[in-house]
Amino acid sequence: MHSLLYKVLTIQEWEAASQSGQICTQLDVTDGFIHLSSASQLNMTLSLYFTQEESVVLLRFNEAEIIDGLVYEYSEKRGKEFAHFYGELSITKILKFWQLDRSAFSLPGEVMREAE
Repeated sequence: MHSLLYKVLTIQEWEAASQSGQICTQLDVTDGFIHLSSASQLNMTLSLYFTQEESVVLLRFNEAEIIDGLVYEYSEKRGKEFAHFYGELSITKILKFWQLDRSAFSLPGEVMREAE
């Protein structure tokens, strides 16, 4: 079974992706790859990078569907390996998405179960 990976976007980033058909944030452009997280990495990602947002959009991907551009690399800042996607990531690759409203960004139950 392949892993599930996640991308968190602000509402504005989601609107831009919906219009362009491509998922890419300013941070992704700056770093040269698209940042992805496993289910177990999501809480920290939300805590570190999305504290100013009232709502975000959580995207789910199947690793097997994006494997060609996928590289796992060590992050000095976070002390773990993270999935980085090199290339264009189409919204057609999204398996499922949720809008999360601030209440400490409660993750969907099925995502939390995967993280255990």
